[in-house]
Amino acid sequence: MKKKKLQIGSSLYIALAFVFMYLPIVMMMIFSFNDSKSLTVWSGFSTRWYEALLTNNDVAEAVYYTLVVAVLATVISTFVGTITAIGLSKSRKVLKEIVLNLNDLPMLNPDIVTAIGLMLLFSSIGTEKGFMTMLLAHIAFCIPYVILNVMPKLRDLDPNVAEAAMDLGATPWQALWKVIVPQITPGILSGALIAFTMSIDDFVISYFVTGNGVKNISILVYSMSKRINPTINALSTIIVVIVTLVLVGVNVAPILKEKFGEHKIVKNVVSSKPVKYALAACIALLAFVVYDNRPNQVSATSSSADCTTLKVFNTGEYIAEDTRQRFEEEFGVQVVYDLFASNEEMYTRLLGGESYDVLVPSDYMVERLIQEDYLMNIDWSLIPNSEGLIESLTYREYDPGMSYAVPYFWGNVGIIYDSTVVDPEDVESLGWDIFHETKYAGDVYLYDSERDMFMVALKALGYSMNTADEDELQEAYEWLLQAMNTMDPVLITDEVIDNMIAGLKHIAVVYSGDATYMMSENENLVYYEPQQGTNSWIDSMVIPADSKCPILAHEWINYMLEEEIAYNNTVYVGYSSPIQSVFEEVSTDEEEGYGGISAYISREGYAKDEMFHYNEAQRKQLSELWTLVKAQ
Repeated sequence: MKKKKLQIGSSLYIALAFVFMYLPIVMMMIFSFNDSKSLTVWSGFSTRWYEALLTNNDVAEAVYYTLVVAVLATVISTFVGTITAIGLSKSRKVLKEIVLNLNDLPMLNPDIVTAIGLMLLFSSIGTEKGFMTMLLAHIAFCIPYVILNVMPKLRDLDPNVAEAAMDLGATPWQALWKVIVPQITPGILSGALIAFTMSIDDFVISYFVTGNGVKNISILVYSMSKRINPTINALSTIIVVIVTLVLVGVNVAPILKEKFGEHKIVKNVVSSKPVKYALAACIALLAFVVYDNRPNQVSATSSSADCTTLKVFNTGEYIAEDTRQRFEEEFGVQVVYDLFASNEEMYTRLLGGESYDVLVPSDYMVERLIQEDYLMNIDWSLIPNSEGLIESLTYREYDPGMSYAVPYFWGNVGIIYDSTVVDPEDVESLGWDIFHETKYAGDVYLYDSERDMFMVALKALGYSMNTADEDELQEAYEWLLQAMNTMDPVLITDEVIDNMIAGLKHIAVVYSGDATYMMSENENLVYYEPQQGTNSWIDSMVIPADSKCPILAHEWINYMLEEEIAYNNTVYVGYSSPIQSVFEEVSTDEEEGYGGISAYISREGYAKDEMFHYNEAQRKQLSELWTLVKAQ
């Protein structure tokens, strides 16, 4: 009886473990057929996200690069790793041990260390980042796995076999390929499979060593996840289905072979001409699809006056889906569109030697780039659409002469809350101090950003968010510690959008553009700008001083300020447009725009609102203090 109970208990734990592992995947697959953008609230069955996926050129490019890099890296690393392992098996023990220990280092090192090292290597030798640097990086981290899988097979190999083959007349190469290799084939195949898997799955190393618009599936998914984009679910579901079918085939094949092998049914079927022709046709079709969906190349006879390729560096999901393609069609050029997650990451990539034609940094980063002579002066005669800019967004303190930056989006930071759960009077009376109100403990999202959260604390205390005074920063640190200790908040970034729409928590620090979208999806949500003041920000388009296509860069900026393009961008993203006519139309249109949603109309001219300024001393202090806050 006890044994039976033990078996039942073990089975229950195993079942729970499988539920824990696979329930998220099942939920993802279910929501890939959701009719709305929500990743948590079901609103009806639809295949719209699969349709969007199939028409998404970025996905086609990512699949192309992923497969090509994975196949090439697997073939090359398997060959190099196998030859290296065979050579080591004949080497002296000391040399073998040293090389094998060095071989283990890339596998034991965190990926971020390898990524930074490779990035610095490519930058130091002046190699332009792109397809070749990604391929070389993948080969480098795949080779150790091949060696690790081949070496055990070589240890089990009788060293006299190769010598016997040569005694019988075989050349060294014949002994290698006809005697040694066949006996270690299982190790070679397992090494190749692991190399292929590692290449397909890699994100961190690929992210740091690529550029020029070259991105694999993992980088694409990362950039798509910055805002709500259910095509991620569709793409992931397709990958899961393909992997499942492969696993089923691998496990069913031995059963079929065992069952039908003596009658040679399987062999006859596989070797039949119709099946061979069908397999050849499938391979040809796959090759055509991959080739046909490769990144578009632009003819040298492009209509562009100064070059045929424009390199744009923007933050993720910050542009309408078809904007880039429309620009390419209109101007007959190719747009290489890379993404960054933060201003600091963008700056790091620039320091690493990356070169672009258009950047989209925030105000304080524009100020820094101006101070360090990174930017080119704007030729306003090439941007006639700038006449439509909102006047209050021009000649701001980060670019007082309006010489370097063209506004792209603008807004502020505020509080969003569910009015059916949170008392509006509490929010309006307390402002930022609502994050010290313990009756809402456990129901709070704070933004995982030292700059934004110290802004909240400093404004709550009545200080400037640009202060570098150590006493004031210490008070802000203690304010944040109290919030962490008494409110049990969840630190979060872009996930706050869907979580607040779904009502998982009811108060959060958010950007106005994100709040605009949330309020359009959930009518119970309210956005509030505290009277203590907040961060009023502007993201701008700038042209680096080393731009290779300055004329085309001006064309891009002017194009982004066209009324139709600006309208599509602001409706898609949710942030306020810098074009006066577009801003007015979107803020009053309740059907297509965001009419009636206060978050879209950010507060202007309030005395206590500020912009961040570039202050390296403050940045370092905030970074150190925020690390201590998060450690609580």
